[in-house]
Amino acid sequence: MWRTEELLAEGLSKRRINEYLSSGSLVKVRTGVLVRGAVWKGLSDAGRERAQLAAYCHQTLRVTADGLTFSHTSAARLHRLYLWRADQLIHVIIPYRAARASHATDVRAHSGLLLPGQRIEIDGLPVTTLDRAVLDCARILNYRQALILLDHGLRRGCNREWLESACADLVGARGVVAFRKALTFANPLSESPGETLTRDAIAKLGFSDPVLQLRAQTPRGAYRFDFAWPHLRAALEFDGKAKYFDYKPTAEVIFEERQREKLLTEQGWRILRIGWKDLFDERGLKVRLLRLLRG
Repeated sequence: MWRTEELLAEGLSKRRINEYLSSGSLVKVRTGVLVRGAVWKGLSDAGRERAQLAAYCHQTLRVTADGLTFSHTSAARLHRLYLWRADQLIHVIIPYRAARASHATDVRAHSGLLLPGQRIEIDGLPVTTLDRAVLDCARILNYRQALILLDHGLRRGCNREWLESACADLVGARGVVAFRKALTFANPLSESPGETLTRDAIAKLGFSDPVLQLRAQTPRGAYRFDFAWPHLRAALEFDGKAKYFDYKPTAEVIFEERQREKLLTEQGWRILRIGWKDLFDERGLKVRLLRLLRG
């Protein structure tokens, strides 16, 4: 990753740099910051978001040295936390009050001081700690966004007691009501944004709390239900495509899962599968859950 002036200092002309940009050999990540095209093409969406943060840091090296720290959703991205429909702004905390015009339009500078130990480095970038990142994010997100973040943050080791104490200190502050509600319901056993929203939908529709990640044994090995009501031999699975791309080829994972599922139905389990679209059809989801739980 280079600033334009760094390439010029190494002997490249503006004309040659523009030729590399036109051919795709270089990609402009931010104004004045370039990266190899092959590297950029190989990054995931989340990887590109982190690269854009690195580009901003590279663009503002002097300011960063003065105490700029990535925060809020930018910190969440560096911590690899789940974000759902969150803003694409670059959030930073700075130890002084800066004029709004002193930052780019996609940058939100929050004036404030970090407590000792609340600033670390990830990938060489200055960022707030996991606990502080989750706290800052939860105050600017809506309830469902915050719930997804908190579920993942707790699973990654976020200190729940510290968050509860911080929440108690924020009585009357903007965003604290949604934060408190999400923190009360947060559960680290939800393993994806889809599972978090499914759990929230089950509660919102008035159904009894399911057991999360219940293990059931079959002759072909153990099977883990996303949601289960063991006394009813009923289970609910959220089919988000991401769960099939983590470790094994899609076809193999689906085949093995369906074989175990067949054995479980022979043992008396009734299994309902839902996807993302079902989470936004409240009436339809309620009907399907009633059928599942009433047998």
